[in-house]
Amino acid sequence: MAVSVLHIHVIFIISFTSVLHLLLLLLVTPALSLPLCTDSSIKISPFLSLFFDMNFASGCNDLHLFMAGTPVRPKTPLVFCGYNGSSCCDSIQDSNIQKQFEAMNVSQSDCASLLKSILCSRCDPFSAELFMVKTVPRQVPVLCNSTVSSNSSQTNQAKNNFCETVWETCQNTPIKNSPFSPSLRGQAPTPANSSNTLGDIWQSRTDFCNAVGGPSLDGSVCFDGEKVSLNATTNSTITTPTGMCLEKIDNGPYLDMVAHTDGSNRAFFSNQKGQIWLATVPEVGSGRPLDLDESNPFLDLTDEVHFDTQFGLMSIAVHPNFEQNGRFFASFNCDKSQTPSCSGRCACNSDVNCDPSKLPSDSAAEPCQYQSVVAEYTVNGTASSRTSVIPNASPVEVRRIFTMGLPFTSHHAGQILFGPNDGYLYFMMGDGGAGDPYNFAQDKKSLLGKIMRFDVDDIPSEEEITRLGLWGNYSIPRDNPYVEDDDLQPEIWALGLSNPWRCSFDAERPSYFMCADVGKNDYEEVNVITKNGNYGWRVYEGSTLYIPEQSPGGNTSASSINPIFPVMGYKHSDISKNEGSASITGGFFYRSTTDPCLYGSYLYGDLYADSMWAGVETPENSGNFTANKIPFTCAKDSPVPCNLVPGTSRPALGYLISFGQDNKNDVYLLSTSGVYRIVPPSRCGYTCAYQNTTTGSTSGPTSTPGSAANMVKGSYNIPLMLLLLFLGFAY
Repeated sequence: MAVSVLHIHVIFIISFTSVLHLLLLLLVTPALSLPLCTDSSIKISPFLSLFFDMNFASGCNDLHLFMAGTPVRPKTPLVFCGYNGSSCCDSIQDSNIQKQFEAMNVSQSDCASLLKSILCSRCDPFSAELFMVKTVPRQVPVLCNSTVSSNSSQTNQAKNNFCETVWETCQNTPIKNSPFSPSLRGQAPTPANSSNTLGDIWQSRTDFCNAVGGPSLDGSVCFDGEKVSLNATTNSTITTPTGMCLEKIDNGPYLDMVAHTDGSNRAFFSNQKGQIWLATVPEVGSGRPLDLDESNPFLDLTDEVHFDTQFGLMSIAVHPNFEQNGRFFASFNCDKSQTPSCSGRCACNSDVNCDPSKLPSDSAAEPCQYQSVVAEYTVNGTASSRTSVIPNASPVEVRRIFTMGLPFTSHHAGQILFGPNDGYLYFMMGDGGAGDPYNFAQDKKSLLGKIMRFDVDDIPSEEEITRLGLWGNYSIPRDNPYVEDDDLQPEIWALGLSNPWRCSFDAERPSYFMCADVGKNDYEEVNVITKNGNYGWRVYEGSTLYIPEQSPGGNTSASSINPIFPVMGYKHSDISKNEGSASITGGFFYRSTTDPCLYGSYLYGDLYADSMWAGVETPENSGNFTANKIPFTCAKDSPVPCNLVPGTSRPALGYLISFGQDNKNDVYLLSTSGVYRIVPPSRCGYTCAYQNTTTGSTSGPTSTPGSAANMVKGSYNIPLMLLLLFLGFAY
């Protein structure tokens, strides 16, 4: 009986070995160059660990190297390795890499710099391909070692023989505990704490690069000293999608959404009336709606906010250190005739040659009756409270960051957001409305038609605020552009905007600061915002000269400015021939793997919610964008049923107010009819070459396949999990 059982186990192990090898080949074969990490922190049974010890004893026996996870944005920036967009490392792994580097004790600076980049390549979003070749794990990434033809996957690899550079630079430099140890040649590894040069281990550059190098070809990548970047025309993850699939998760008409800073699936939602909620966002495909307790707002500012068609709570922002300090910010409008404490200086003043008493009445409102406000609040009145457990903030202002009277009742924007690299607060302000007759957007002494940048961590004294003529409790960052341009008000970061409606920083490339700007008569635009950039309004609308209807404040000549024209946009006549007007709503660079065919595209839409665009930059980092209109519909298995526009398959969004983004970089549409999230395209019957799917149906979440960029946790997870469950049951 014992012999029979043993035979059964042997047969099972042999069969299981074959199946698992097949699965591994499926999982790690780099047929598609999509971001995949070597380490997904998958826990396995003791038996499976033993299996890998037996079968891969010659290499790393950690199953993590054989399982591909998807890159995520680190909760806290990496200190040592420069991968602060989507990365395969967290702060702990980053620290471990730093310790490994320091233990190498490399004295030659050029060699040390190269070795640091090689060690840090484990954080690259494509580390699964860099450290895995034909299912064999590597101690170092594949170093680019040859000039290749046009079928190279990578942007710069064809002109970068990185392997040769490493050899020439480090050939004679002693490296303690070198990652290029003799074991890479199949020899016994060197003793711990020993030092070797590359010349001690390898006979020649050819010998070295034959072992550790390789070219970038279709379906593969290699490391060239920089973060892997793909050609837009070869195996790029940026492609023209056939359509965008949405699921509806809530009926609430929210105006803004901000992810919690703790990296969780929680996010703040605010409405125009002045209420803010902290909600839990369900997993994609879970079939659950947004978990939000409408009766229990996180913060209720309805007593302070003036709510009307053009006014209300415009935006919210969470301090980057919110978990520690509990600081929360809101941008809203108030009416000084009803709330005297909201009164501030009028934007129409002598500094800009404007007399408030001469302004015409606008919508029966007195000039500067309505104010634009940025205020700070805190969780339960204390900055030391643990924000993870306290559900509410105090409605009593900690301080007033900014207050300014509005000359007209439209075009006052009002979005606030913190810069991901600098920690400063950016405040988007419109031109005041009515076609900007006083030319405020071009006036460097006016804060209208500008993007402002504040330091809200260094709060000056009241005496200093008065002396500097500030508009509230903030200080001026030392590198604001007024340092180079004496004519600029010190708060200004960029100028020449009409009504910037929804701006965002790219999660992968924080230097890309995108703003959609509402046009006047003809054109809606998207701009890449740069320091001291002038975006042309009211001299230009888009890239066309604009003729103002009235100019009591004078004009700016086209020859006197150097405008930055939009990178994308659309004409009103292209989308609303019947209504004759339109208004743009800016979005985000799509950095989620939920829909891999949208990855890298900048998404934006029109207020009327009948048109959406996906803008693709080709080549990457060139500033050259091509935008294509993208069809969209709602999944039949949406957690909250979607209503459709009669006679179409388009969901009835009402008005598209904003886009949102969570900590997984999934993108949301906030409309007057509810909250919608972008989900895998197959759920709506759309096709995507990068989504591994066996069906194009709109079936429920239980049968929704994952994306190709997430194939290990998606399309192949069922057989693998069955095997793991069987092993767990057996042992």
